[in-house]
Amino acid sequence: MSLPSRVQLIDVGPRDGLQNEKQPVPAAVKIELVHRLQAAGLTEIEVTSFVSPKWVPQMADNAEVMNGIQRQAGVRYSVLTPNAQGFEAASKTRPDEIVVFGAASEAFSHKNINCSIAESIERFAPVVQAALAAGIAVRGAMSCTVACPYEGEVAPERVAYLAGLMKQIGVQRVDVADTIGAGTPLKVQKAIEATLPYFDVDHICGHFHDTYGQALANTLAALQMGVWNFQSSVAGLGGCPYAKGATGNVSTEDVVYMLHGMGIDTGIDLDKLVDAGAFISGFLGRQPNSNVAKAILNKRLG
Repeated sequence: MSLPSRVQLIDVGPRDGLQNEKQPVPAAVKIELVHRLQAAGLTEIEVTSFVSPKWVPQMADNAEVMNGIQRQAGVRYSVLTPNAQGFEAASKTRPDEIVVFGAASEAFSHKNINCSIAESIERFAPVVQAALAAGIAVRGAMSCTVACPYEGEVAPERVAYLAGLMKQIGVQRVDVADTIGAGTPLKVQKAIEATLPYFDVDHICGHFHDTYGQALANTLAALQMGVWNFQSSVAGLGGCPYAKGATGNVSTEDVVYMLHGMGIDTGIDLDKLVDAGAFISGFLGRQPNSNVAKAILNKRLG
């Protein structure tokens, strides 16, 4: 079994993690979180989303946050752009990468963005072309690649269909996302297998939610296939896995601890990462949703 010797992590905490928080998080706190993440050694951070504040009020300060970051050489700052209007606003803040999204489930696509999978990708085509023309990288988030809250299990053929559409419009790499965290290792491997005819293993990212406690097992299953890019969220930001509709992002601390324990390099300082998670959790008034962070913080008290 040959595992990657190094893993590249993208922390999605500032965007995917904070967007569902009910209490407003000031721009200064978001900027500080990004600064702490890059100080801990993260070289890819998903910072914000250029979506209408009517839909996601938490991300209304997107330009302020992007413009307030003290950028570090060698760090890639990405933003989610749901449409041409979002891309136009985003491009003024000089992101290194934009993220477009599609679902492998028709029901999810209709419920989420009121159109079919094919229509959603068609809408993104001009955004992708504009980004590439401006020298901005493009990642495609493929949601519900294993299961959907409305359809149940999602067939690998649906994942292949979406990956093919993403490739057609010029997307450079894709996230195979288990959006509701219902996936298990073999199902995740099948979703990745379905993506491989369109994107090689170097251009596939694993994005696993921990709603059912399967995210680390799913990460290991992807590592065994040679995947070395993963997304995670500091302090497990993104909702408590026990709440209805919660996203349960896998925590960056848990993923880093597992990888380091396997002798896989991440370039991340786990102690500084735990501090970053403690900082944002403290602001939100709760404990980090990470077993590793809790263990390390308890040990420090001991």
